[in-house]
Amino acid sequence: MKTIVILLAVLLAGMGLSMEAGLLGPLGEDIGHFSATLSIFLVGGLLLTLALIFARPRLGQLFQQPRWLLTGGILGPVYVVVLTIATPFVGVGTTMIGILSGQVAASLAIDHFGLLGSERRAVDGYRLLALLLIIAALGLMQ
Repeated sequence: MKTIVILLAVLLAGMGLSMEAGLLGPLGEDIGHFSATLSIFLVGGLLLTLALIFARPRLGQLFQQPRWLLTGGILGPVYVVVLTIATPFVGVGTTMIGILSGQVAASLAIDHFGLLGSERRAVDGYRLLALLLIIAALGLMQ
C-alpha cells in the first residue's frame, strides 16, 4: 500500500512539473527567463519557510554534511531556466519528454553504478528498452 501511495505522489508531482513548464514558458516570455525562474524560487522559498515553522527543522546539521551533497541546489535553477526557455519553442509535451529522457538515462546510470550514495540496482534489458521507448517518444513528439 505504501508503494502505491508513493507512486501516486510521484505521478502527481510529475503532473505538477508539466504544469510548471506551462506556466513558466509564458511568464519567461513576458518578464524574462531569469526573472521567471527567480519568481518560482521565491514563491517556493516562502512556502518552505512556512512549512519549516510547523516542522522541526534540522538546519544545524546541513553544514555538517559533505559539501558535494549541497551541489544539488545548483541543478534546480538550471532545470527551471531550461524549462522556461524551451517550453515556448517546442511546447510542454516535447520539453517534458526531453526532460524525462535525460532523467531516466541519468537515473539508470546512478542505479546501475550505485552513484551518489544510492543502492546498486542492475540495469537490465527491460529498463534499457524503457529508456529507448522514451527516446523514441521524444522523436515522435517532434
